[in-house]
Amino acid sequence: MAAESTPLALPVLPLDDEVVLPGMVVPLDLSDSEVRAAVEAAQAAARDEPGKPRVLLVPRVDGTYAGTGVLGTVEQVGRLADGDPGALIRGRGRVRIGAGTTGPGAALWVEGTRIDESVPDPLPGHVSELVKEYKALATAWLRKRGAWQVVDRVQAIDDVSALADNSGYSPFLTTDQKVALLETADPVARLKLATQQLRDHLAEQDVAETIAKDVQEGVDKQQREFLLRRQLEAVRKELRELNGDQEGEESDDYRARVEAADLPEKVREAALKEVDKLERSSDQSPEGSWIRTWLDTVLEMPWNERTEDAYDIQGAQAVLDAEHAGLQDVKERITEYLAVRKRRSDRGLGVVGGRRGGAVLALVGPPGVGKTSLGESVAHAMGRTFVRVALGGVRDEAEIRGHRRTYVGALPGRIVRAIKEAGSMNPVVLLDEIDKVGSDFRGDPAAALLEVLDPAQNHTFRDHYLEVELDLSDVVFLATANVLEAIPEALLDRMELVRLDGYTEDEKIVIARDHLLPRQLERAGLEADEVTIEEGALRKLAGEYTREAGVRTLERSVARLLRKVAARHELGEQKLPFTVTEGDLRDLIGRPHHVPESAQEPAERRTAVAGVATGLAVTGAGGDVLYVEASLADPETGAAGLTLTGQLGDVMKESAQIALSFLRSHGAELELPVADLKDRGVHIHFPAGAVPKDGPSAGVTMTTALASLLSGRLVRTDVAMTGEVSLTGRVLPIGGVKQKLLAAHRAGITTVIIPKRNEPDLDDVPAEVLEKLDVHAVTDVRQVLELALSPATNGAAPEVPVAA
Repeated sequence: MAAESTPLALPVLPLDDEVVLPGMVVPLDLSDSEVRAAVEAAQAAARDEPGKPRVLLVPRVDGTYAGTGVLGTVEQVGRLADGDPGALIRGRGRVRIGAGTTGPGAALWVEGTRIDESVPDPLPGHVSELVKEYKALATAWLRKRGAWQVVDRVQAIDDVSALADNSGYSPFLTTDQKVALLETADPVARLKLATQQLRDHLAEQDVAETIAKDVQEGVDKQQREFLLRRQLEAVRKELRELNGDQEGEESDDYRARVEAADLPEKVREAALKEVDKLERSSDQSPEGSWIRTWLDTVLEMPWNERTEDAYDIQGAQAVLDAEHAGLQDVKERITEYLAVRKRRSDRGLGVVGGRRGGAVLALVGPPGVGKTSLGESVAHAMGRTFVRVALGGVRDEAEIRGHRRTYVGALPGRIVRAIKEAGSMNPVVLLDEIDKVGSDFRGDPAAALLEVLDPAQNHTFRDHYLEVELDLSDVVFLATANVLEAIPEALLDRMELVRLDGYTEDEKIVIARDHLLPRQLERAGLEADEVTIEEGALRKLAGEYTREAGVRTLERSVARLLRKVAARHELGEQKLPFTVTEGDLRDLIGRPHHVPESAQEPAERRTAVAGVATGLAVTGAGGDVLYVEASLADPETGAAGLTLTGQLGDVMKESAQIALSFLRSHGAELELPVADLKDRGVHIHFPAGAVPKDGPSAGVTMTTALASLLSGRLVRTDVAMTGEVSLTGRVLPIGGVKQKLLAAHRAGITTVIIPKRNEPDLDDVPAEVLEKLDVHAVTDVRQVLELALSPATNGAAPEVPVAA
């Protein structure tokens, strides 16, 4: 450890923000009054004492003196290199500063005690290792600076204290670090501190050199790349001139096209990366053509193009009413959508959380009711572009999401192509026949549509071909389907369901008069005043020549009628103008195909024999009338049991078993000869055997047919029924009431029996249809039999059909 010796009286030479350590020789400027006063005081004191003048070098940091100073001797006084007066002072050793004292001159005098800095000899092992480490670090630093002449001097220092104080020459040390070295009296601790400071500096220097090297390499790479690009442009220019290609560079310069295009930031970054790849690839590389195709697709996309919505709500409603008759649910939904968008736009809520206000509607209904044409009307009413995407028969997921670019002939999906075709990011996209989408080993397209039709996800839709985010949140999606059950549940959950259940006869006449007839007159080359079709003729066309939920067959009948008139006029058999009346239809297009059951002769009616009942069903073509026929087998030739025919599903077969079980258990109550059911086979048949049928709603119809068979009472011709039956005779609710009632109305039925719990569904049925139907809501099958079966004939034996 360092020890303290005899006190000394010395003049103070303050050093502002500078530190001198023992062993250092420093020149000081005597122009400073405090330095000059200290040197002069030291010289005055040295006249009376042998030796050189002595001063106390004390660091002064921010006006505060350090507690330890350095004893310095004035070696020489003269002129500095710049000509100013100066003194050369050598540091001799550390001095602990004490109290102030008096002395000659104007300097501040203090008492100090010399600090003993001796180290035992020989040096301990750990100190020797520390000395070696310091010399190695100092040598490495000096070599980096090119100070080879100093390396030998440092290597020659063996004293631990002098070696530690030698770091005072280091320019990288701060004043605080040098003060810490000065105030560390123990030589070994001081050498440790100096070693640590030098080690930290070398580490910082390595990091700085690495950063500088990386920066320099980056600059060199940019300069090199710039030079090579200019050379490449020059080579390409020469090649174009050699090949006689005088086309401007702009068509091939994808970089300029990308930078000039109005692209979103992330899309721009992706496009520029592909441009870099294109510029590095050779003209013979197949990758170049793939990149060019991708860039063309990206540049053709309307990334920031949007059409302004027509916020004239009344005008939009007028457009919908003018182009489509009926379909009030869809019209109201579109009107609501436009009204909400208008209010959100007025309040500055156009974009919330990156999403806009799109819509996803599923239009479900039978063919020919105007689902597809409605999409175009919606786009017209909103002032948007319209694109139709046909999904019927699509079995490849890549048709929706696109192919990966690694495949030859890869293309974006149909959604991206629809946006590109529309030329705006907010078109009306009609996904036609979404229930006809299939799946195979190439994936399930319906699963790929889940993200497209989810309002919470489609603002970040990614096509496999583009691989950049595409915002579909402002697109109005309209999906059409004939069969609701064929749409996957998860996909249906993402859409708002709007049912189109078909037209009434009055609506068909309006559509035929206002829309179909003008269009077919134009296609037949006739003027509006040349051929006129009376309303009675249109009504007969809709009621007896066609029987459908939509108007496609009706339009074909009108077209056939006009073609016949045009042909007869060209043959000279008919003069124009001509008015088609109800009586002219048979002569022009033949006999009616669908005569109402009530209009037929009694012997020709389907229910003219016992065991036949009229039911109502819903098919993919809308509502339909379904006849149920029952017969009993001959007890001598037929086997007992129940036989069902007509391509029935499991649910319908179970309904037949329930109907038979109910009659067997309640036959006595209903006054039916149930003994026949035990010994004779029962056969129930549904005509149109090639058409699959399923569902529970034919339960009451089969029960009524069997009751008619056993009792011999005919089922009333004007009665049709629907409902599920239970073992106790309860009539349970079913679906599709509106479509079934429309079918009954088309078939000329006047009385309809429905379950009591379906009575609220009558609110959806058009008022003009309800006025012409006598609807009975029942809870028990006994009520059905009372309403449907005609009174028994007095004394007449029942006519029971017998199966062959």
